[in-house]
Amino acid sequence: MDTTQTRRPLAVVTGGSSGIGFELAREFAEHGYDLVIAAEDPGLHDAAARLRTHGGAVRAVRCDLAAFDGVETLYGDLHARGRPIAVAVLNAGVGQGGGFLETEFADQARVIDLNIVSTVHLARRLLPEMAERGQGRMLITSSAAAGRPGPFHAVQSASEAFLRSFSLALNSELKDKGVTVTALLPGATDTRFFVRAGLLGTRLGRSRKVSPAVVARQGYAAVMAERPRRVAGGARTRLGELLGRLLPERARTALHHRWAEPGGGVHRL
Repeated sequence: MDTTQTRRPLAVVTGGSSGIGFELAREFAEHGYDLVIAAEDPGLHDAAARLRTHGGAVRAVRCDLAAFDGVETLYGDLHARGRPIAVAVLNAGVGQGGGFLETEFADQARVIDLNIVSTVHLARRLLPEMAERGQGRMLITSSAAAGRPGPFHAVQSASEAFLRSFSLALNSELKDKGVTVTALLPGATDTRFFVRAGLLGTRLGRSRKVSPAVVARQGYAAVMAERPRRVAGGARTRLGELLGRLLPERARTALHHRWAEPGGGVHRL
C-alpha cells in the first residue's frame, strides 16, 4: 500500500502520453492533483516528466490497454497503492480509416478492444470503489460525431457511439451513489489521431481543427461541474453537432460519407 501522506487528490488518465489525454492530465496537475497516466506509447515517461513540473506526483504505467492483461496491470498498480481515485479519465482510443472491406480485421478488432472493451473493463474495476465511498468522477472520451454513422471508419464511429451511450447510461445509474460520469465529445482536434487512423487524405482529415488544450480545458470544467456530457471545441464543433442531431439519419450518413471518403474533396467540391 502507498503510505505517502498527501492532501492532493489522485486522478488517473489513460492515453495520457499525448494529445487530448496529455492535456487533460496537465489540467489536473495544474489544479492540484497527483496523477497516474497510462499508455502503451514509449513517450509516456517523457510526458510524466513534463507533468511533474506542475508540482505533483506523477506515476507512469506503460501497458497495452487493448489487452485484458494490460487493463489488469493498470488496475493492479492502482489497487496496490491503496489511494482513493478522485477522477478517472478513460481517454485511451484508436482510430481506423478506410472502407470496411479494405481494412484488416485485426485492425478493426483492436479498435473494439481498446475503445470499447478496455473502457468497460476499467470502468467495471474502478466504479465499484467510487460507489462504495459515495464519491468519485469519471470522464469518458467519445466524439461530437458519435450521434451519426461514420462511413469509411465504420468500426471506429460505432465505438464512439457506444462510448457516448455507455457514459450517459452510467451517469444515470450512479447519480444517486455520489458518482458522476461525463461524456467528453470533442470535434476534430489537432492531434496525431488523424495520422494514425489514415484519415489525412479525406475532407475530415484536412478540416480545421481545434487545439487539444482547448478540448481539455472544457473537459476538465465539465467533469468538475458534474455535467453528463460536453461537446468540446469551438463554435463550429457545437454547430456541427447540433446540425448532426437535427438532420435525418440518411442525410447525416451521406454528409459523413463525403467527408470521410478516401481522397474525398480532391476532384470535386
